[in-house]
Parts: sequence; C-alpha cells; structure tokens
Amino acid sequence: MPERLLPPKVMALRIGLVLILGLVSGWCAADDATPQPLIAIIIDDLGDSLTQGRRAIALPGPVAYAVLPRTPHARHLAQLAHSRNKEVMLHLPMEATSERPLGAGGITLNMNQTELVKTLEQDLADVPHVVGINNHMGSLVTRHPGHMLWLMREINRLGNLFFIDSRTTRATVAEQVADEVGVPNLRRDVFLDADPDPAAIASEFMRLVRLAHRRGMALGIGHPYPTTLAFLQRQLPYLDAYGVRMVPVSTLVKRSNPAPTRMVDQDNSEAVAQFEHTGIRP
Repeated sequence: MPERLLPPKVMALRIGLVLILGLVSGWCAADDATPQPLIAIIIDDLGDSLTQGRRAIALPGPVAYAVLPRTPHARHLAQLAHSRNKEVMLHLPMEATSERPLGAGGITLNMNQTELVKTLEQDLADVPHVVGINNHMGSLVTRHPGHMLWLMREINRLGNLFFIDSRTTRATVAEQVADEVGVPNLRRDVFLDADPDPAAIASEFMRLVRLAHRRGMALGIGHPYPTTLAFLQRQLPYLDAYGVRMVPVSTLVKRSNPAPTRMVDQDNSEAVAQFEHTGIRP
C-alpha cells in the first residue's frame, strides 16, 4: 500500500524540526561548562477573549502575559495568570503610524503629560498584579522622545516595574529613554507569529533559540493565536533538547546588559511593519 503523503506545510514543519534537533545536539555537546542559554516568552493581547486567554495561561513554564487594559476579561485573566505564578504585564496601547483606533486606555501623540500619566494610572488600576509594561502597536508614539520621557519618568516614579520595547518600528527610542531615566528594560528580539503559519512560527522559534545560544539570552513575543499556542504547548516541555532554559521575563531584564553593548537583531523588521499594519489583536 503506497505511503500517504503529508500535506506540504506539515511535512516542511517536521523536516525543519528534525534539522533543528540535529543542530541543537551539536550546540549542547560543544561546552558543558558554558551557562545554559536563557529564553523568555511573552504572550501579548490577552483580555478580549476569555477562551484564548485561558488557553494561553495554561501553557507550561514561566511564560509572561501582557494584558490589554479596559478589555472585558483583563482583570480576570490577570488574576488567573498571577494565581498560577505567571508574570503579568500591562500591554499598553500606543498610537501607530497606521492610525488604527486604539480603544480605551491608549497613549496618543496629542496627549499632554498630565493626560498620559492619568491614562497609565487608570490602565494599571484595571490590570492587577502587573510587574512590567510593554507597548501594543506604538510605531508612532515610541519614536517620540518627549512622550517616552513622560512615560519612563512615571514608570520610574511608580517603582518596581520594568519596560519591554516591543520594537514595532526601527525608529523607536523607548529603550534609549528608559536607559537614560533608569527604568529596567529590555527589547523584543523575535516576534514568533508575525506570520501565524505553523512552519513560520517554528522558524522564528528557532531564530529565538539561535539568538539565545549566540548571546546567552533572547526574548520572544507571541500572541494567543491557535497555531502559536499549539506550537508552544508541544515544544515548551522539551526545551532541554534545544539547549535552552525558559525563565520569567523579569529574570532576563535583571540579567540584561546596558543598551550600548546589546546586539541588535532586526531580521523580521519588514514582517513587523506588516504585522502592525494589519492589526495585532486576534
């Protein structure tokens, strides 16, 4: 009986994973004395869908969850994640060059400092247990030093919060301003699902692994898409096979180097531009 062929995408994914495991076995054998590379993963955009949010929070390991403020299930999902010892972040909406509507709780370029600070305070009140903040969209606002300075000064004043620059534009100054103000911060290295195709997610995940092996640590951001969650559900229990260890995002922030010594990875900048143009919420 002839063998039934797998669909092309499934076959490509399987072949890719076989190649991946071969490469990683070489990495692991290279130097047992080298500290194990670290990765952290943030799942953005929680709050609109209870089902997607619960499924995301069920992922194994110390995945962090960035919750959109003033969404129907923001408070419940933040409390659920916290109850399972997962880190909760505020996914702060910021105006984009695409002029997509942000909804309630967004930071816009026409805000003054008082309005920006008030919006941030209300957003933080809406999402409990927040340990850090990252930007939702924001390709317009994050390139403006004045607004970033107001934001980072307020984060610094509040204390015990870090900032993750999602890097939705190459022109972002968020990381630079955070460094200047003294806000603990880190940049996103890889968007896992700018293309939600399973094979593309596998490819970006491996880019995250390679970066971690090259630099000692790497940060990935994904979204509660069915393909993303299915991939992570399968792969996260087997990170030892990739020669990496997943830690809370706050651990990477604490261990990160000052901005001038960080290596920049912008392999998927064009994908990011398309990603923001089409919208981030699932």
